Amino acid sequence: MGGVEDDEPAPKRVKESLLEFGSLPNNSSLSKPVSPLGGLMARPLPSQGKDEIVGSKGVIKRVEFVKIITKALYSLGYERSGAILEEESGIHLHSSSVNLFRKHVLDGNWNESVTTLHKIGLLDENVQQSASLLILEQKFFELLENDRVMDALNVLRTEITPLNINKERLHELSSFIISPAQCFILGFPKPVTESSNSRLKLLDELQKLLPPALMIPERRLEHLVEQALSVQREACYYHNSLDGSLSLYTDHQCGKDQIPSWTTQVLQAHHDEVWYLQFSNNGKYLASSSNDRSAIVWEVHEDGELSLKHKLTGHQKPVLMVAWSPDDCQLLTCGLEEVVRRWDIQSGECLHVYEKAGLGLISCGWFPDGNQFFSGVTDKSICLWDLEGKELDCWKGQRSTKTSEMAVTKDGRLVISMSRESTILLLDREAKLEKLIEEEQTITSFLLSKDDNFLLVNLVNQEIHLWSIKGNPKLITRYKGYKRSRFLIRSCFGGFEQAFVASGSEDSQVYIWHRSTGDLIKVLPGHSGAVNCVSWNPANPHMLASASDDHTIRIWGVNRVSLKRKDDHSNGAIQCNGKSKSYHNGNETVKYS
Repeated sequence: MGGVEDDEPAPKRVKESLLEFGSLPNNSSLSKPVSPLGGLMARPLPSQGKDEIVGSKGVIKRVEFVKIITKALYSLGYERSGAILEEESGIHLHSSSVNLFRKHVLDGNWNESVTTLHKIGLLDENVQQSASLLILEQKFFELLENDRVMDALNVLRTEITPLNINKERLHELSSFIISPAQCFILGFPKPVTESSNSRLKLLDELQKLLPPALMIPERRLEHLVEQALSVQREACYYHNSLDGSLSLYTDHQCGKDQIPSWTTQVLQAHHDEVWYLQFSNNGKYLASSSNDRSAIVWEVHEDGELSLKHKLTGHQKPVLMVAWSPDDCQLLTCGLEEVVRRWDIQSGECLHVYEKAGLGLISCGWFPDGNQFFSGVTDKSICLWDLEGKELDCWKGQRSTKTSEMAVTKDGRLVISMSRESTILLLDREAKLEKLIEEEQTITSFLLSKDDNFLLVNLVNQEIHLWSIKGNPKLITRYKGYKRSRFLIRSCFGGFEQAFVASGSEDSQVYIWHRSTGDLIKVLPGHSGAVNCVSWNPANPHMLASASDDHTIRIWGVNRVSLKRKDDHSNGAIQCNGKSKSYHNGNETVKYS
């Protein structure tokens, strides 16, 4: 403000400076004329109605606007600037009675604090009583802190009790008389040196009680700015970037270029159809499974490139699916009506093989604690195992079809599985209750959202349905356009806050919809066979993976201005969006653009 330069705010500064109480010395430099910041470059805000309103919309009250800015300056530690603004605008942050009230609280003048409280213009008696109670409790505790037990007892009897607070609280305060140490256990500061901090906390609590017109809430300007940015983000149709991309300098608006739609890498280590893939929870790995009876763990590097970490072999049949442990240190792989294997991610070693005599396992998934997992069995039962291979529980009967689709919520309470061809069973293990999602068409696959509140359901009629499963199941949105006639096609949530839905398709393309509206916004060509599964990196909204019958995995990202060539002399490199690059990992060739 003006020509006065602010000192940098101290890391920890007591906010309630005397400057905020308007007690500046008469000979302060603040009384000197101050030129507007920026000289001729500065422009006053548009104003209306005798300067009572500022801004072009006619909705911002000048007094409120200036007070909020002043409060922000004090909160940031710019006390001199805050005081200058008060002086120059003629608008004081607080009235003289409120300033006096705040000073009494910080100085520990409790009787004067209560007296002044009644003079600051409170209209609500309940608020006045609650504020008085907070002040008197502080007085009570500080007396106990200073071993003035009889004085504290007198405050409790003659000042707090007449406020007619609830009896439970009164008994609690009485117990502190008998055992003063209890109040310190509950958080009241024991050392005398902490009394100033406890009074600041008291002032914050009082501020929450009193009307904002009397005492402006702390960090009000920050809250308004954050609210404005949130509204812009929510209104951004294609928003798919992290919050760090938001700026105060311009209105936020993403374009379609934020949706991953360029092939950045083609992974070719599988020798047959790739049926399933899934990013790890931390986004640092990608696991894939194939008809070639193997699973592969790929490592995602910081530059966005993937490399082969482990090829997991041992299954005697095609590998249906994979499942990451909650800590991403282990991986389950399930063979086609065969066994489940558990692998160590760092070493690539098979830690255990799980099987059921005379039956085959057809699905697998972890429980949230990472110490148990479930599997679907060919006899249409669901089994719960510990990591040592002991069968802990089994839900028998017609509770599942011969499908690999199952899910468990993060609290371990809800087990979700197929009940019939067109019905999904939601089993509450604690309440022993069952709910059903009933579709008119046969269900081919489903996926649980990250927040456990929604289910994405693929159907044989070439539709994907979004169901809310919080409370009674409810159909929310339908997604159309992808192709399916013979194969199992899987879809996924993805992007920033899972704002999009992606799916494979039998026409060799990847489809992306806007989750809320159901609008189809992208169709990604590139594969030469049916796309069986897609997975969106949970840590990188700009990375999407797709698995295809063409034996490849494609990694999709946003368009980069320039891509550096890894090897200018590669043989048989694949063209990806006009660029080609390749590198070799052992005997496997991994190609990307």
